[in-house]
Amino acid sequence: MLGYYLDLALRSLKRNRMLTALMVLAIAVGIGASMTTLTVMHLLSGDPLPGRSARIFYPQVDASPKGYTRGTPLDVLDYHSAVDLWNAQRADRQALLANSDVKVSAPDSGLAPLMRPMLATTSDFFPMFDVPFRYGRAWTPDDDARRARVAVISASLNERLFAGQDSVGKVLHLKDSDVRIVGVLDAWRPSPRFYDVRGGRFAQGQTAGFYGPPEDVFMPFESGLEVNVGNFWQFTCWGEVATPGRLKDAPCVWVSLWVELDSAAKVAGYRDFIAHYAKQQEALGRFANTQTRMPSLLQWLDFNHVVPSDVKLQTWLAFAFLAICLFNMIGLLLAKFLRRGAEIGVRRALGASRRAVFAQCLVEAGMVGLVGGIGGWLLTLAGLWLIRRQPVEYADLAHLNVGMFALTFALAIVTSLLAGALPALRASRVAPALQLKVL
Repeated sequence: MLGYYLDLALRSLKRNRMLTALMVLAIAVGIGASMTTLTVMHLLSGDPLPGRSARIFYPQVDASPKGYTRGTPLDVLDYHSAVDLWNAQRADRQALLANSDVKVSAPDSGLAPLMRPMLATTSDFFPMFDVPFRYGRAWTPDDDARRARVAVISASLNERLFAGQDSVGKVLHLKDSDVRIVGVLDAWRPSPRFYDVRGGRFAQGQTAGFYGPPEDVFMPFESGLEVNVGNFWQFTCWGEVATPGRLKDAPCVWVSLWVELDSAAKVAGYRDFIAHYAKQQEALGRFANTQTRMPSLLQWLDFNHVVPSDVKLQTWLAFAFLAICLFNMIGLLLAKFLRRGAEIGVRRALGASRRAVFAQCLVEAGMVGLVGGIGGWLLTLAGLWLIRRQPVEYADLAHLNVGMFALTFALAIVTSLLAGALPALRASRVAPALQLKVL
């Protein structure tokens, strides 16, 4: 029976080519607009660590003076609090992070020095965040303790300085120091760059920076502070820095701490630990605010509103446009089916049930949706191509994956079936006697 319905639908669509083209165009344009923005939204709001994010947490305590903060701890930690929590070794894995720009050169490359972003961190950063390596490996906890002058570099920096060859063991010149390369990252582009997220709820216009590529140089935390002293970024300060560049004792927050905890009991225990630490520091006169927080990775991303607000607005507008296309298609299908009242009346008189007429009309609407889905897919590819040429940091992420490809056709067919339901219902209720009398 389905084959018969498909044959009837194909004949009907060929008989009214202009009307068919208008319906296909309405579906294609609506699907193209909505799937372009939905694909971008999906890429920007997805889980950056699938299967692991529920075990990753972001501890927060507040060393700022009384009256400086309002209700919640600052987004990052002061140096002493961060190092105290890290030295306690209460987590399964933990990583300190501090950002800076550093002058980079390779003695054998012949290239002029570059200013590239650097992350000073600890050895757990790489296994905790499942960072892939093309060559070599990460440094060890012993390298952290010895303040070894070693570094891991990104694939893009390795390509630029060493033509993509294995550079493990070679010397990299950072600012005024030489360090030894122990590892080269493979292609790695977390979306968003979650470990650097902070301050998003206060600086909505800057959240696109969360989607840039990872840093080009990674060094052991204390070694990085020594090599690039005076150049690390401060999130905020509540007083004057007595000695420029000496941030360890400065009234500033600038160090992040991430921890991995693999059970609910450990999560509860770590929350108790940082609460006790805050009260202890208050007793010592260092803290005025004992409130603490420890959101999970996804909670932290949500708290910072990492998805740019313009992308959310564009998604809502695109689906509103799809709804307009849907209503237009309903009108076109209604006109098409009711114009075939005589044909439907003959079929009913010959014994076709209302259900059979309804099914036939839905099959025809589904065929429109399938063809419209092909057009929508092509328009989606064109839309993503245009986005990749926009001056935004997430532009190169705009690609259609297999899941979104399947969703494009599913959405087109479902939309067309929804659009066809009311016209098909009206057509199935045509009175055959009235139509035969007109004939």
